[in-house]
Amino acid sequence: MSYKTCFPCLVVSVVFWALTAGGPLSAEDEFADPSVRKKAIEMGTFIQIPGPNPILRTGEAGAWDDENTETGDAFEDLGTYYLYYHSMNKRAAPDEYPYRIGVATATSPLGPFKKHGDGPILSLGPEGSWDSSSVACPMIVKEGDQKYSMWYGGRSEGWNWSIGLATASHPLGPWKKYEGNPVLKDFGYLGGVVKTDGEYRMYAAYPTSREGYQGDYSPLAVATAKKAEGPFVKYEGNPILDKGAPGDWDDGGLSEAEVFYHNGMYHMFYGGTRIHGPRLESIGYAYSFDGLKWTKYGKNPVASRHTNPNAAAFAEVHAIVEPPFIYLYHTLRPETDPVRPPMDVEHIGVQVMVTQRPFRIDMPALYLETLAAATTTALESAPPICLSNITQLSLTAECVYGEKAKKPIRVHVRASYDGLQYDTADLYTLDNDLRPGQLARRTFQLESKVRFIKVMVENPNENEDVSEVKIIATLGG
Repeated sequence: MSYKTCFPCLVVSVVFWALTAGGPLSAEDEFADPSVRKKAIEMGTFIQIPGPNPILRTGEAGAWDDENTETGDAFEDLGTYYLYYHSMNKRAAPDEYPYRIGVATATSPLGPFKKHGDGPILSLGPEGSWDSSSVACPMIVKEGDQKYSMWYGGRSEGWNWSIGLATASHPLGPWKKYEGNPVLKDFGYLGGVVKTDGEYRMYAAYPTSREGYQGDYSPLAVATAKKAEGPFVKYEGNPILDKGAPGDWDDGGLSEAEVFYHNGMYHMFYGGTRIHGPRLESIGYAYSFDGLKWTKYGKNPVASRHTNPNAAAFAEVHAIVEPPFIYLYHTLRPETDPVRPPMDVEHIGVQVMVTQRPFRIDMPALYLETLAAATTTALESAPPICLSNITQLSLTAECVYGEKAKKPIRVHVRASYDGLQYDTADLYTLDNDLRPGQLARRTFQLESKVRFIKVMVENPNENEDVSEVKIIATLGG
């Protein structure tokens, strides 16, 4: 979700750009007919570029969020990007799953994101209350200069989730729970809330764990209200979006998904899984003219898990739209993990969907507050940079040297054919500029003929640390 009160244009193609941006072929004129809009959308193409994943990891051992971390809402407000999430703590009893809600911030949609504070921003209710066992799935709408509403899922026991409301004067809180909670009982996993023409529409994965679905996957449903605190009424025509036909990529069910509204249309990116085998989940796109009757995009999935190295599933999808880019934030489950069974590990990832060429995007390849003297970063600590849809590549190295620095930092670029196994020799070895006691920056133009790269940074100075080390990969196509 992007900024709710002034939503930017969703672009699927040059034709769809004209539809949403109000160009020569505006929505009020040639594209007013839904059938023409539908044809324009289906002509479009999404170009998938995996982000610097994972962009947000579970906390260190002992932190409140050191267990599975799953995606909540994402939006930009006054130049700051907010990424909400829910997570749990390993110290809980084996049969308990006490989710709490946290938030991380950044100055760029691709991070780096920094977690806010040392604890959750919304915690459990008192013993015996409706949300005493978990709070999760936050969704925020800005309703004024200093008024923010958060809807969230909560439960007391079992897996029947209801929806509550909290309010704040700032995205970071403090958040105050509505005294009349829950605003809607038994409505599954909350995905999104849209406010259009004075009406609130609440979208959720509901009912959960339905017979014939994979695990806890679901169809999608909607409920409506005239006020933020409800009463919300479930739509009689639910479900509004269901799993695919047998053999389809999403025949096992859907995970909660955000819905947003712009220029007379509703848009949704959702996670879908197969019915057989492990939870293998990619991302699809659907659109609607009334928010109730939905059409799945004919070229789904638009973001395949196979493009992201070691990804088993993309779930709980939220979006920020900044044409020509759509940033899809999602729960990221790995196929393999060196420590735990892969389905017991969840971080947060992002897929960048590009809707037109030419384009250029800056991808964080590495960021360190400090790099100690005579050390080199580990290859495993860098995110893979995917070059499959890229025709132009440059790397920018930046750091601040100590006064006694005598050697520039060195960037080692390694290549991979699958994003998992990397060469033992450098594809490129690059030396930054040397400016003792000052910031230094140098950009290198490189070839983009390999599928994946990672970077390592070496500080050859034996007695002098360097700080604010940033490596940015600029990708063009």
